[in-house]
Amino acid sequence: MAMRAAMHHAGATALSQLLQGNPPGAEEREISCPCGQKARYREMRSRHLLTVVGEIGFLRPWYLCSQCHNGQFPADAALDIEKLELSPGVRRMLALIGSEAPFDHGRRQIQLLAGLEVTAKAVERTAEAIGGHIAQGERRELQRAVQLELPVIVGEPIPILYIQMDGTGIPVVKKETVGRQGKTEGRPAHTREVKLGCVFTQTTWDKEGYPIRAPDSTTYTGAIENADAFGKRLYLEAWNRGWNRAVKKAVIGDGAEWIWNNADLHFPGAIQIVDLYHARQHLWDVARRLHPNDDMNQKAWITVHQKRLLDKGKIEKLVLALRSINPATPEVADQIRIEADYFEKNAERMRYPKFRRQHLFVGSGVIEAGCKTVIGARLKQSGMFWTLRGANAIIALRCCYLNNRFEDYWDARRAA
Repeated sequence: MAMRAAMHHAGATALSQLLQGNPPGAEEREISCPCGQKARYREMRSRHLLTVVGEIGFLRPWYLCSQCHNGQFPADAALDIEKLELSPGVRRMLALIGSEAPFDHGRRQIQLLAGLEVTAKAVERTAEAIGGHIAQGERRELQRAVQLELPVIVGEPIPILYIQMDGTGIPVVKKETVGRQGKTEGRPAHTREVKLGCVFTQTTWDKEGYPIRAPDSTTYTGAIENADAFGKRLYLEAWNRGWNRAVKKAVIGDGAEWIWNNADLHFPGAIQIVDLYHARQHLWDVARRLHPNDDMNQKAWITVHQKRLLDKGKIEKLVLALRSINPATPEVADQIRIEADYFEKNAERMRYPKFRRQHLFVGSGVIEAGCKTVIGARLKQSGMFWTLRGANAIIALRCCYLNNRFEDYWDARRAA
């Protein structure tokens, strides 16, 4: 550790000398000002900056516009440190660790692993700022999508491309739930729903005919936003992944109406599949209402209706069987009617033998796992309460990193 500290000190000294500026020559004493006039060189000014090798100090020229009195440091803009106290390298580390762990934990990790002293608030502000900048770039891409200005992604045909989407709640601060109804009638909401989508591909299947997901092919996109905005977001991700090159396309989700509305609007022609395990859960809900506290009869009822009807895609017969039940109470009757309507409405999305013959996935396990790893692992820890701005920034940052686009983001910043 002493050796590392010595090397950091030597590196900081060398970096300070490298960045040390000189007064501009006669031909560089005027630069353009945003107001349209010219800003003139006035003096050399010092500044301090925290870098990956420690704190450094250096001089750079300062320009002032006599018209609007706006001061400029062109060197700061060129180094991507304008009005910032952290170098791009430090911001990159703080953003990454802030996307993975609570901010104070991140502060301690940076101190231990990199030997840098920062505050938890610095980790928070940096991670949210970088995530916000990533989200801003996504909004620009979304606007291009709305205006039908997306470039055609060329490449080899994709045998099968999947779209999955789901929602999961995260705890938010009180101001973000004003006027929103909670799950319990008369109680305010304490969470907001993150809509998360994923895109992945399949190239083959195993000896039993079960599909195999292509390794490292899953990418995510998500935000706290309405279904219409999210549909456009997921369409953009699918387009960038080669939607126009996919030979076969499938959308998998649970029975939520917003999912299928988005599938119809943004992914026409795709095979629509209701997650088999979600459909089974609906049958279990019926069994529990028909036979409360009776595990044996619940399992017997499920065996008949699941094995003989649901798993074989005989949804019309399943609906008929549900509608023929004579429940003991009006409440149970209403619930069974709702479940029968659910199966009837999604009948064509539950032809599981047909889907299996095509070697397609029939479960939404990828997006359910994504809700846990992308969202839950970072944004649903004990004691956390988020603002929408902060949560969406971290979500954008996590998706960028998990999609292996984090380095692309920094390359684009350097190019700009």
